[in-house]
Amino acid sequence: MVEKLSDAARGKALASLVEWRYEAGDDAIFRDFKFADFSEAFAFMARVALLAEKAGHHPEWSNTYNKVTITLTTHDAGGLSDKDVSLATAIDKLLA
Repeated sequence: MVEKLSDAARGKALASLVEWRYEAGDDAIFRDFKFADFSEAFAFMARVALLAEKAGHHPEWSNTYNKVTITLTTHDAGGLSDKDVSLATAIDKLLA
C-alpha cells in the first residue's frame, strides 16, 4: 500500500514541483496548462494518459478548449504520495 507523504517529505516534493500548487483541504497538487488550441491540449492529455496508465495512477482532470487542469492525490493513501510526485514530474518532462 502506498503511504501518504509526511509533512517534511511533502514540503521537499513541493519545492521541486515549481508550477504545481498545493491544495491543503484535499491534500492534493494541481496545475493549469494552456495550449495554442484544442488539438494541442488534447494531444497533451493523450500523452499524460499513457504516462498515467503505465504508472497505474490516474489523475483527476478537466479540459476546456485549450486549457487542461490536472489534480493529483492518492485516494488509497488519503492524500499526497510519492505516486503523485512521480507523475507530476513525468508530466512536467513532457513540456520540457
